Amino acid sequence: MTPLSIESPHQVLGYHNGTLRLYRPGAEEIFVEIDEQVHAMSKKGDEGLFELKVDHPLSPQDYKIWHVSGLKAHDPYAFPLSLSKKEIDDFLLGRAVSVYKSFGARLMSLKGVFGTRFVVWAPNAQKVSVIGDFNDWDGRVNPLSPHSETGVWELFVPGLKEGERYKFEIVTSEGKLLVKSDPFALQGEARPLNASKVASLEGFYWEDQIWLDRRRRRAKEDKPLSIYEVHLGSWKKKDGRFLTYKELAKSLIEYVKRMGYTHIELMPIQEHPLDESWGYQVSGFFAVTSRFGSPKDFMDFVNRMHMNEIGVILDWVPGHFPTDGFALAGFDGTPLFEHEDPIQKLHPTWETFVFGFEKPAVRSFLINSALFWLEVMHVDGLRVDAVSSMLYLDHERKEGEWTPNEKGGNENLEAISFFKTLNETVHERDTGALMIAEESSSFPKVTHPVQEGGLGFDLKWNMGWMNDTLRYFSEPFEERRRQHKHLTFGRTYAFQERYILALSHDEVVHLKKSLFSKMPGSAWERYANLRLLLSYQFCQPGKKLLFMGGEIGQVQEWDAVGEIPWGLLEDPRHNGIQLLVKELNEFYQVNHALWERDFTEKGFEWVSHRDEAHSVIAYLRKSTTQILLCVHNFSPEAHQGYELPLKGIVMVKEAFSSDKARFGGTGNFHIPPMLLKDKQSIVLQIAPLATEIYHVQFE
Repeated sequence: MTPLSIESPHQVLGYHNGTLRLYRPGAEEIFVEIDEQVHAMSKKGDEGLFELKVDHPLSPQDYKIWHVSGLKAHDPYAFPLSLSKKEIDDFLLGRAVSVYKSFGARLMSLKGVFGTRFVVWAPNAQKVSVIGDFNDWDGRVNPLSPHSETGVWELFVPGLKEGERYKFEIVTSEGKLLVKSDPFALQGEARPLNASKVASLEGFYWEDQIWLDRRRRRAKEDKPLSIYEVHLGSWKKKDGRFLTYKELAKSLIEYVKRMGYTHIELMPIQEHPLDESWGYQVSGFFAVTSRFGSPKDFMDFVNRMHMNEIGVILDWVPGHFPTDGFALAGFDGTPLFEHEDPIQKLHPTWETFVFGFEKPAVRSFLINSALFWLEVMHVDGLRVDAVSSMLYLDHERKEGEWTPNEKGGNENLEAISFFKTLNETVHERDTGALMIAEESSSFPKVTHPVQEGGLGFDLKWNMGWMNDTLRYFSEPFEERRRQHKHLTFGRTYAFQERYILALSHDEVVHLKKSLFSKMPGSAWERYANLRLLLSYQFCQPGKKLLFMGGEIGQVQEWDAVGEIPWGLLEDPRHNGIQLLVKELNEFYQVNHALWERDFTEKGFEWVSHRDEAHSVIAYLRKSTTQILLCVHNFSPEAHQGYELPLKGIVMVKEAFSSDKARFGGTGNFHIPPMLLKDKQSIVLQIAPLATEIYHVQFE
């Protein structure tokens, strides 16, 4: 009998009733050290089983063996399975909240011996082994033992330390051999290699407790939120290479603080095999990408951001995963992580696999991934990618490419349930973290509490505002009066959800042009248009997000393999745009009217929204203590003596203008507004293609 033919290797290997057994296929002789004395073992048959009769009981600490690599350590099969039944049950029932601590490869001490415990879910496997440098990548040497019929396998390997490379070798129910990276790995090799690596998160000293406490206390408060979206691989480079997390932290902190952003949002930094996916095809849902450093390097990155009062939001991708054979796809020879329906499991647009949200263990896997980044890595929020693709069974699918739900509809009921559970779990744990949906449809109540029938997100990207705004700004000036509705229609739904106004990376790639290059007109008009767009975004109700490069007026589309063309700042016009964004951030944060009532009609009031002839709109933004008047001129013509009706006004004073000369504007239209005697209106001088903001008071 060999470990290959028994249900659990632990039943035979190790010490049992006076006999010590080891398994070394291909070996001719094996030695074991007992009480510091070396003993030769006897070979039994040709299968690689060795035995030694021992005249006294052995504890796990009493003897050591030699791994194939030459490492001398205690015997893995001397240690009993230690994963608790509750941890397994919680995982399988979809209610786990901390299995990220125990599944995968985790460094630990067991019975006073230090090593690495391997835990993996592979319910349809005949056999699972851990392979690595320590056993010459031989799947025969270290098979895991199953926890009864649960599909969870375990093995503790003494002596294995941080940095060891490993994978799981899986024999499927049909006898096929698979080699897989660890779904719960904390670290992986740099692409194109894809082995997992044993990593430790212990010993890192966090210094951000004040930040986390404040985040928790202020979770329900109205507050300014201005997000700088960053792709770490192309923000900056050094001699053509990626910057490390430590180098990025130093540069980003200085830049983000100087520019006045409250948060950064990182495009996915979870491990992924393909640079060109920008991180959105994730293979390691618990692993920081090795492109920029180690897990502790990333922890230091977050810690330093918090110490400088900068929040960190991560893009998180629970909707799909790549079909690469080394990762989650067909993990144990069956569609384990992916959808069971062969029609439904493949997303036709991205050619990736869709998670099976109907499976409780898959829900546990994803929820634990979210909690890992929020609780272990201290990030301040998750922006959940492609939510619409998860909510709808027919998302970007033709007839015959999707299966209706049990009610005959196109809603993915399991995904809807998953989102509710995810958001409730995150908020119940009182982290104060933000859950943000990138959701492009009109699905109702995305940011409403679950108990009120919502999905429970805190914020949602306002894709309607983004599409309408960019469409309008791309129009030639002579067409704008006929497209005026694109400036005003968003008001009809502006307060149905809690919105972020996002000008993201998706809008400056794939021949969509950069923000600057979308603008029509002469060179001066294009720069003025961009200043108008950015200042318009800051005035509108909703939190703010801008993708890197937009703040300097990048001319070319974003190139994910290059870097932001920082040399543009030598041009005063681009430097003026950057200065505008910096001052907008500063103005935004100190003026409560621009953020205190973002999600209620009490914070917004139209003053003029039907002046198509002049392409002008004007409205009030209101807080409990302040009122601002925002006026936008979308025409390249200045408007002198422009009268706005404002009943009961007693004071008007300029507060901000995108037309200032230091930003690249004309600087010529800043005559103080005139207040008419009857207190029914004011008269303004409005610069071309400009935003003017005024402090106002009423009787």
